[in-house]
Amino acid sequence: MKTKDITPDLKKDQTYLVNLLNEKTSLKLDIYQNTIQWFNQFKIELNNCVELIKKEVTDERIRLRVVEVGETETQLFIGSDVLIFSMHTNVFQLDKENYASQTSYVKKNPMNAYCGIINVYDFLADSYEFNRSYDVGYLITRIFINRENHFLMEGKGKLGLVYKDFMHQVLTNDIIKDIIMKVSIHGLDFDLFTPPYETVQTATVQDLQSMNYSSKLKTGKRLGFKFESQQKIT
Repeated sequence: MKTKDITPDLKKDQTYLVNLLNEKTSLKLDIYQNTIQWFNQFKIELNNCVELIKKEVTDERIRLRVVEVGETETQLFIGSDVLIFSMHTNVFQLDKENYASQTSYVKKNPMNAYCGIINVYDFLADSYEFNRSYDVGYLITRIFINRENHFLMEGKGKLGLVYKDFMHQVLTNDIIKDIIMKVSIHGLDFDLFTPPYETVQTATVQDLQSMNYSSKLKTGKRLGFKFESQQKIT
């Protein structure tokens, strides 16, 4: 019986691999660098916004400050909230089922669908200041930015309705200021919810002395949403 020739086509695979590195991987590195630059602009505008608001806020007890944690995270303490701006270090492709992916802008050049992401989470400021590690926070919006600075914002409520035209929207410093204002308003507009009595009616001495009761009483806010992997951007 004649043996089938299964000699691998190494040259073909090598060419394909090199093309992937030169095209897709290089593209992702460009997008990452571009997202870093925009994230740095978010940091600048966060500080600018805080300084602007401070001039009009008369109560000195109100929290208004920015804390830079590292290259990819910064925190906005505003009132009773802390908004965590976190840049993801990976690059993602917009879901093919999303409306943005169906536009001529992406169909003509599928590389336009690759984006960096900046996530914004909302926590209670006390959760951070008192190190209540069991408290919960919520993802309230995420911003997709591609290599050409086109962007898209997903979010809860009004945050998901403002900037959804990926094909025509280009990120600017003024838009960043507007996003900061809108996510701040969104966070402050939602208040604490009371946990069910049954979940907090007992506590150990260790809960109260060592963990500030945080293992029993998880404090959070009645907001947040779930991004479905197949959710359409509308």
